[in-house]
Amino acid sequence: MNEMLEQVINRNDTWRGRHSHFQGQLFSTNSDLHSCGGLPTGYTTLDTQLQRGGWPRGSTIEVLSDGCGLGSMGLFLSAMETLSEQSRWQVFIAPPYIPYAPLLAARGIDTRLVLLVHPQNRQDLLWSTEQALRSTTSSAVFSWLGAHQYSYAELRKLQLAAASGDSLAVMFRPNQAAHNHSPAGLRLQMREYRKVHILKQRGGNQSINVDLPPAEDVPQQPQLWELPTWPANGRHDAGLEATSSMV
Repeated sequence: MNEMLEQVINRNDTWRGRHSHFQGQLFSTNSDLHSCGGLPTGYTTLDTQLQRGGWPRGSTIEVLSDGCGLGSMGLFLSAMETLSEQSRWQVFIAPPYIPYAPLLAARGIDTRLVLLVHPQNRQDLLWSTEQALRSTTSSAVFSWLGAHQYSYAELRKLQLAAASGDSLAVMFRPNQAAHNHSPAGLRLQMREYRKVHILKQRGGNQSINVDLPPAEDVPQQPQLWELPTWPANGRHDAGLEATSSMV
């Protein structure tokens, strides 16, 4: 029996618990860590509906929309500002446009720590995303997976990579991906202006709509859906002046 159990444990697809650090404390994988430690979204109405009281870390978040997903970046500006204090990379992988640097800076985001990665193909996209998620030097990873078809095993590999670290892990995918199973701990859909649909949430409310009221916007600062962008193959003097590739 012990020999059979050892074979199961040594399988590559067997999940093994581990100890994790959160805010300087040590937790086992089966502790209450999974129900705490959410990163505030900046919108109380959304935080109250999220199981961890904010964005979960150690798990992938999928954002589904008919657009390219850049409008949804407004959801994460507050979290990016908070994470910018960590002096770690915030990685944008395969963004369809280059983020407008002055607006990021206006929200207190250090653009010197924004890393743009432009994979050449689907395989490089998956590899870059996994490496960024596993890296201890990344506080946030935003990856545009595009309209490609992905197997559950490929997405699970990204989920396991996210679970190995403490980065904010956000994957942008088209709405049609909602019809396919995903290991992501949180799946959101952007169906209407200022409205988030929680499609799936591990251990929390799901299949509900959350309104994001203007009253919760940061006064006199770039707000939700107001992040101007420039084509990734274009140029603009005010944009991020250099891009980097992950090695």
